[in-house]
Amino acid sequence: MLLGLDLGTGSAKALLLAEDGAVAGEGSASYEVRSPRSGWAESGAEDWWNAVAAATRSALGGRGREVTALGLSGQMHGVVLSDPGGHPLRDAILWADSRSGGELDAYRRLDRDLRHSLANPPAVGMAGPSLLWLGRNEPEVYGAARWALQPKDWLRLRLTGEAASEPSDASATLLYDLLSDRWAYPVVEALGLRPDLLAPLVPSGGAAGELVRPAAEELGVRAGLPVAAGAADTAAAMLGCGLLEPGPVQLTIGTGAQVFTAKRKPEPDPNGRTHLYRAAAPGLWYSMAAIQNAGLALEWARKLLGASWEEVYVEAFSVAPGAGGVSFLPYLSGERTPRFDPAARGAWTGLGLDHTRAHLLRAALEGVAFALREGVEALEEAGTRVPELRLAGGGSGGEEGEPWRRLLADVLGRPLRLLPDGVASVASARGAALLAGLASGVYRSVGDTLDLAPEAVRTVRPGEHGPSYGAAYERYLELYPRLGG
Repeated sequence: MLLGLDLGTGSAKALLLAEDGAVAGEGSASYEVRSPRSGWAESGAEDWWNAVAAATRSALGGRGREVTALGLSGQMHGVVLSDPGGHPLRDAILWADSRSGGELDAYRRLDRDLRHSLANPPAVGMAGPSLLWLGRNEPEVYGAARWALQPKDWLRLRLTGEAASEPSDASATLLYDLLSDRWAYPVVEALGLRPDLLAPLVPSGGAAGELVRPAAEELGVRAGLPVAAGAADTAAAMLGCGLLEPGPVQLTIGTGAQVFTAKRKPEPDPNGRTHLYRAAAPGLWYSMAAIQNAGLALEWARKLLGASWEEVYVEAFSVAPGAGGVSFLPYLSGERTPRFDPAARGAWTGLGLDHTRAHLLRAALEGVAFALREGVEALEEAGTRVPELRLAGGGSGGEEGEPWRRLLADVLGRPLRLLPDGVASVASARGAALLAGLASGVYRSVGDTLDLAPEAVRTVRPGEHGPSYGAAYERYLELYPRLGG
C-alpha cells in the first residue's frame, strides 16, 4: 500500500492507494487559516501536523503495517521559516497573503535576463516576495532561521528529519531558474536574500529520506519507510489524473482555481499573465492560469448571505442567466491571472429594490465562472488551444452540482469532461501516492502510472443559455477598471 499526504490550504488529506491504483482508504482533517491583519493569510505548521496525523490514522483504518512508502503534495508558494530541526519560528505565510506588494519592486528592478530566467510574473504570496518582507519586517526571525521551506517540504522535514525541496514547488517560489532547472542563485543574490535558506533539490519521484520513529508512531505506520520528495499540489494532481502529455487542458476548482496544460518545453507567457512551472515528471513543464478567488469567494458569499449549499443551488438557479443585471466581482483577496493585482477587491453591483438573495447568489456563481473564463482566454492568448476542458473538484460530482456544471460549460463555451468525483476530490493526494510508488520502486517510471489514470465519466456540453451570458460577461469585464483597478 502507498500513502499519499496532501497539505491543502484549509485541510489535510490522506489517501491509501493499492499498487493497482484502487483507493483503499481516505481521511481528512481541517485547520484554520488566520488573518491577523487585512490582506494577511497564515497557518500554524503544528496545526498542519496534527491534521496530517488525524487524517492518516483515519485513512489507514488499522492497516498501517501494509504501507510501504509515503509521498507528499501541498499548497504552493507559501513559506515556513524553521530551525535546523524543523521547529517553525513563526506561522507560515500562505499563497493568499498579499502583504508583500511593496517587495515586488525589487523584482521589477532585476536585470532583464534575471527576470526572464524566472519565467513568471512577480506576484504576492510567493516565497521570494514573502521572504523579502520577512527580512525587512522581522529581521530577528529571518536571521535565526535555518530553512525557508514550502509547506509540504516542511512536512517532509518533520517526517524524515532531512530538509529538501523539489522542482515543482521550487519553480513556484520566484527563486527558481525555470530555463536552467535549478535554484536561481543569481536572483537570490541580487535580491539580497540568504541562499543558505534554500534546501537541496531532489527529483519529485526520488526518495528524500526515511520516516523517523516519532513521526511513524503518530501516523500509525512503520518507521524507516521511504518518503518521496513529492510535488506541488497542481503538479501532483496532473500526475494523479494522468495529465502527462501536451494537449489536454484541466480545470481544477478548490479554494482557488487552476487551468493548466502540460508542456514539453519551458515556454514563458509573452504576455506575463499566466504561470510556467515544473511538472512532477522529468522533462515536463506546465502552463497555468491561476485564479485566487473561486471556492473562496463562493463560500464567503454563501456564509454572508446565510445560505446552505442546497439553498444556493435551488435559489440561484431560480433566476435567469445574467442575474437580473446584478454583477459580482470575486476579487476578495486580490487576483492573479490575468490582473496580478494584490489590491483588487470584490463587489456586487447593479442592485435594485427588486433584487433578492437569489440574484446575489446567482451573480456570485456567474462572477466566479467569468473569472475562470478570463483565465482560459489568457492561456489561449499565450498559445494554448482549449477546445475542451477536463473538470476536477469544486462541484465536478454530485447531482446537486449539475446546474453549476451547466453554467460553467455555458460561460466557458466549451465541453467539460468530468473526472470521477472520487478521483477528482483527491487528485493531489493520489499523485503523492504515485510518487511514493516511484520512490520505492513499485513503479519503474512515470509512464507506468498512466495505466492507472482515471477516464472521464461523461461530458457536459454548452447549452442554449450560452449566448445569454454575453452581456453579463461584458459588464463583468468593465467592473475592474471602473472600480479603481
